[in-house]
Parts: sequence; structure tokens; C-alpha cells
Amino acid sequence: MKFSISLIALLLSSLVASEGLSFSFGGQKPLGDGEAVPGNNPLTYCQAEHGDDILILDHVNLTPNPPQAGETLTIEAVGTLLEEVDKGAYVILQVKFGLIRLVNTQADLCTQVSNVDLECPIEKGKITITKDVEIPKEIPSGTYTVFADVYTKEKKKIVCLEATVLFGGSSKFDL
Repeated sequence: MKFSISLIALLLSSLVASEGLSFSFGGQKPLGDGEAVPGNNPLTYCQAEHGDDILILDHVNLTPNPPQAGETLTIEAVGTLLEEVDKGAYVILQVKFGLIRLVNTQADLCTQVSNVDLECPIEKGKITITKDVEIPKEIPSGTYTVFADVYTKEKKKIVCLEATVLFGGSSKFDL
């Protein structure tokens, strides 16, 4: 399960620091059509079958929610990884601002999990992990969509998550 926070932190950190951009979150409830990930967060599962996913999330919480410019965002994830994840696992990551694709990449998961103080192999089991992310004071406003589809080296689905968030604090779009 250590993997879950690495994925969540990767997903949310990509919103904060992807390609050198600085973002803040506003309206922290799911806006997409997928099933909501339990907890206080904007995450949804991708529109697909999830019965064979090897990551089961109990919850993901963001504190504060919504995050505030110039403050620390704490991401807490609790769940269970049903199988060990070895080197060769990968994440397909997309970040969009409206219709503009800012990031479209396939990244080595084991390289990415080092950003949240983990390493491969990621052992199966249940765990709680917490990660702090600094939210910059300069915040471009707008709606951003993040998509992360994660697979083992054998191309077995680990999890697929999406988040659609409004950046820039209070607006008529906040939920």
C-alpha cells in the first residue's frame, strides 16, 4: 500500500509542481463522473472496471481542504496493495488546463515513488502514509484535470485515478 500514497502524491504533486507550474486547489470535491475515492479529496476512479485493481484505497484525505496558497498541504492515504509492485511498473500521467495538455507522459513508477521516500519493490499489505506538499503563493486560476493510470511491469492494472480541480481559491465554481 505504500504505493497508494506515492501515486496520490504523484497525482496531486503533479498539480502543484508539474512542468514548473505552481497551483492551488479550490473546490475539493470530485467533479468527474467516476466513483469518488473515499475521504476528503477531489479524486475519482477512472470510468472502467476496477474489480481486478491491485490497489484498494480505504481513504485519501487532504488537510486543509481546500488547500490554501502559501500553506502546506498534507496528503494522507490509507489502503491495501494486494500484490508486490516491482521495478518496471509505470504510470501514464496527463495534466490538462481546460483543453490544453500540459503533461502527457509515461513514467517509471519506481523512479517516481522516490519523490515520496519510497523504493521498489513496494511490498503488499496495508499501511498509512502521509506526505506534505508546499503550496506556492502564486496561483494561476482555472480548472485542471489530472489522469493517472498505473500498471505493473506485467501490464496488470494497479489503479486508475482522475481529479478535476478548480484552482485560484473562491469562485462561483467552488463546491
